[in-house]
Amino acid sequence: MADQPSPKPVVEKLGAKPGQRWILIGAGLDAQKAELGALGVTTAVRVPRSADAVILRAEAKPDLDRLARLRPVIAPAGAIWVFWRKGRPDLREDDVRAAAIAQGLVDVKVIRVSDELSGLKLVIPLALRSSVRG
Repeated sequence: MADQPSPKPVVEKLGAKPGQRWILIGAGLDAQKAELGALGVTTAVRVPRSADAVILRAEAKPDLDRLARLRPVIAPAGAIWVFWRKGRPDLREDDVRAAAIAQGLVDVKVIRVSDELSGLKLVIPLALRSSVRG
């Protein structure tokens, strides 16, 4: 039997780059914080004026309301990653997508974060990036 290729590290799936600034919101993001730090990414748990990307760990639909506050913080070409627990009928991928659309964001990628978590990458649409801060 051939060796299976090792899965891509989550930090690689997220597209993080050394020198970036990321915000981590929600419980259970210690592994991502460690991986990002090892890559040379600065992480914060409080929302600053600007960041390259955000990870929002959503446990329930009301957590998605935070997207309204986070959208203006990300760089025009930045991203908001929403992580949620798989298989929960009260918070599904479609719920994340609907909340994103309501905030003028679009989803461009879904990933397997772990056995328990999925992640959806949300970005500002290209057509709207010139109208946001640079």
